[in-house]
Amino acid sequence: MNSRPAAGGGRWVEVDPSRVARWVEGFADRHGQPSVSVETYGLLLTAVDGATAELHAPPGAPAAADVPAFVAGATAPRRLGLLLARKGGVAVGIADGAELVVSKVDTRYVQGRTAAGGWSQQRFARRRDNQTKAVLGDAAELAVRLLMPQVTTLAALVCGGDRRAVDTVLADRRLAPLAALRADRLLDVPEPRHAVLVGAIAAARAVHVLVREPAPPR
Repeated sequence: MNSRPAAGGGRWVEVDPSRVARWVEGFADRHGQPSVSVETYGLLLTAVDGATAELHAPPGAPAAADVPAFVAGATAPRRLGLLLARKGGVAVGIADGAELVVSKVDTRYVQGRTAAGGWSQQRFARRRDNQTKAVLGDAAELAVRLLMPQVTTLAALVCGGDRRAVDTVLADRRLAPLAALRADRLLDVPEPRHAVLVGAIAAARAVHVLVREPAPPR
């Protein structure tokens, strides 16, 4: 279970779907039995002491009116498309529940930045741009070949890596049906490798919870 500070206060917690029910019980033990309201992102828990917990449904999970339904939807197996892209490589896959059933990784060398100036620097910059375009062009081809034939079976597409690189890949018109399934979640991953793709499944399926503690008494 990962935790990080949230902009505007509070903290984000990533909870495995199988542990959400227990997490909610712990929240109630610490803050008192919460009321539950339905929001566009999932559920809002408001405890008697003023603490709140926003339960953000994982990509592809259905809307839910209460905690049991939310847990059932979060833990239910579903197929997710995965697209991890950076300038130096791409990883494409399909996860069926927690299992990676389709995968392909393509890595390329991309010229690093140079401190040289003038014509030499411009030449290196052009070479770097061309290498990056080749990587992302191949990434689009991989997505067309591996994901598009199964696009109708996917509950969502979860992306990770560099947002601009992902946007460039999904700008390919052939991937329009896939882009329509793109989840808001962007996974923070290093250079795409097979192990990174496998690890991304848990992050893609996790329930994101925004916790805000009650205001201290004056």
